[in-house]
Amino acid sequence: MTQNQLISEIKKKKSFLCIGLDVDLKKIPSHLLQEEDPIFTFNKAIIDATHQVCVAYKPNTAFYEAYGLKGWKALEKTIKYLNENYPDIFTIADAKRGDIGNTSSMYAKAFLEDLAFDSITVAPYMGKDSVEPFLALENKHTILLALTSNEGAFDFQTKTIEGKELYKQVLETSKTWNNSENLMYVVGATKAEYLVDIRKIIPDSFLLVPGVGAQGGNLQDVCKYGMNSSVGLLINSSRGIIYASNKEDFAHIAAQKALELQQEMEAILSK
Repeated sequence: MTQNQLISEIKKKKSFLCIGLDVDLKKIPSHLLQEEDPIFTFNKAIIDATHQVCVAYKPNTAFYEAYGLKGWKALEKTIKYLNENYPDIFTIADAKRGDIGNTSSMYAKAFLEDLAFDSITVAPYMGKDSVEPFLALENKHTILLALTSNEGAFDFQTKTIEGKELYKQVLETSKTWNNSENLMYVVGATKAEYLVDIRKIIPDSFLLVPGVGAQGGNLQDVCKYGMNSSVGLLINSSRGIIYASNKEDFAHIAAQKALELQQEMEAILSK
């Protein structure tokens, strides 16, 4: 999917909502555990109930890898279902990969070619040659971890080195890499006050913003400081939508929660 196609979908749906598919078998409705593939059954129900009000889905691959081969098969079925039934929706493999060049090339092949995700999250710590293999694929996007929402983000990301915070150096350096136009960036919603400076460095890039809702991030603040002329935001919500109910009405309640966020986004877009 191209960035222009994503922007078109945002305009059409009046939404920049991304739904995180972080499936924990301890949290899904108990009646689904009787299914042959409870993870995929849960995902399919959530997707079918919410696809009209979101523009992206983001499975966190750890929640699938934790269940071994069954989990990986469920992930494969989920992305195949999305690509076949809702091809206009942007898909994100939240895998946080990043390794030496030949290893990154294999990760890129696994997630962007074989599984056919539109994008993948990547850690920048190992630098240029660990990221460029992901950037090399046409119409695929690499979402670089820039400034995350966890407490430990302050251990390294905001440290000042030679007069500049590390996350700013990551942003500036990444713009010099081959095919950097295929970059997007992760910026946590709990770091909304940092978005002014971030937009000075990457004014046109898309930002994937986790942390709205359960983690305390504020949608209004993120949009105030982070939105650009093309919206340029994908606001992720996981637990607040998919686990809003653990009863048989879980998909219906998830759809209600997703609609509430979409309506808030529509109101912001109409201003």
